[in-house]
Amino acid sequence: MADSTTAAFSIRLRVRLGNEPGALGNLATAIGSVGGNIWSLQGFEAKKESLDEDIVVNCSSEAHQQQVLDAIRALSDSELLEWEDRTFALHAGGKVHVISQIPVNDRDDLSMAYTPGVARVCTAVANDPLLSHDLTIRKNTVAIVSDGTAVLGLGDIGPLGAMPVMEGKALLFKEFAGVDGFPICLDTKDPEEIIRTVVNIAPSFGGINLEDIAAPVCFEVEDRLKELLDIPVFHDDQHGTAVVTLAALMNALKIVNKKMEDLTIVIAGVGAAGVAISKILMNAGVRNIIGVDREGAVYNGRGNLNVAKQWFAENTNPEGRQGSLADIMPGSDVFIGVSGPNLINRQDVLTMAKDPIVFAMANPDPEIRPEEAEGCVAVMATGRSDFPNQINNVLAFPGLFRGALDAGATQITENMKVAAAYAIANAVSPEDLAPDHVIPSVFDKRIAPLVAAAAAEAAVRDGVIRKR
Repeated sequence: MADSTTAAFSIRLRVRLGNEPGALGNLATAIGSVGGNIWSLQGFEAKKESLDEDIVVNCSSEAHQQQVLDAIRALSDSELLEWEDRTFALHAGGKVHVISQIPVNDRDDLSMAYTPGVARVCTAVANDPLLSHDLTIRKNTVAIVSDGTAVLGLGDIGPLGAMPVMEGKALLFKEFAGVDGFPICLDTKDPEEIIRTVVNIAPSFGGINLEDIAAPVCFEVEDRLKELLDIPVFHDDQHGTAVVTLAALMNALKIVNKKMEDLTIVIAGVGAAGVAISKILMNAGVRNIIGVDREGAVYNGRGNLNVAKQWFAENTNPEGRQGSLADIMPGSDVFIGVSGPNLINRQDVLTMAKDPIVFAMANPDPEIRPEEAEGCVAVMATGRSDFPNQINNVLAFPGLFRGALDAGATQITENMKVAAAYAIANAVSPEDLAPDHVIPSVFDKRIAPLVAAAAAEAAVRDGVIRKR
């Protein structure tokens, strides 16, 4: 079974050992006996009778962290001096900050950057608002807006709980595409208030990235903002996920030698991501998609459906299949999970068609762990960074916004999304394509520029470029 420890649950330890042979070995044995994975020895300080050692240990959960700590505390020749959860330490003080682009060293600098010189720039922008996209931060700044109602796999944890994710999004925008993203978490769940607030702050930004807003509110918010604003509005949980899923599926089908139009696809989760994935896959030629939510298969005529699910029911599941997820799985070619942990098991995968493709994308815990599906899937992907084939939105959204901002696009169109998917898929060469490599690494620095170029070209073709 694969090692389930990860840097996400890593701890840094400072341990005082007796300065004698075997002390370090005893420490390593104690950590290993409870499944801890020593990732690095970060340095030591030798004293006359003792040795202080800094160690990083990867664990699998917070409970596992405590097991490791208890094992160390039980040693007679070691003393645990201090420890910290490295993930919490990384977040201390937040993950992003604002820096100035120009120095202000003297009166000349000040007179141009601020008063009196800035007045002329203000007047120019007031007379020609389009100049705001050249002479202010709008040229390169995106608002990352959330109400905290659908955060990762955590659900409705509110605006304060959502902030670390939005900060992380800003970090990724900057790191991968040079885009300045600013986290804005709103203390309201009212779609009208969300829409009104975003419209009111829009003059400060060149684009709006909606994030972790629960369905069906997210659909209404995005659609209305697209109508009201002349800058790109993009709900990443919907469209970023859909773009990367399409890219991964394009390459997975090359492995199993199947075609889009012949697939039966089961999607667990008919919220924002599930609906958007279905739309982009149907546009790519898929004819048979069955979505399953908490109440079972979604079909036309089923009661208790919101507006988005009603559209889904009318446009998917052509055979009108009913039943639980386990009832729907047999004979399917592809399983796509955007719901929650441990929804399917190995037996469910074994009932699928030959060479099944499983994208278990719930985060942080997938619908089925790769270890459980090993040996019975042709292609396995998750949303996690510690397994192969990570279907991660970071492959899409930084480049999409980079391309939109560079081209002066007023929206992000369906053609821009599809162009992005092709750019991502084509970044995996035929020589590198393999069951454990159907999608590029998120650390592949080629991806954002490739996606940006493809998106910008599609924006020009679609005629959604801001006219001066």
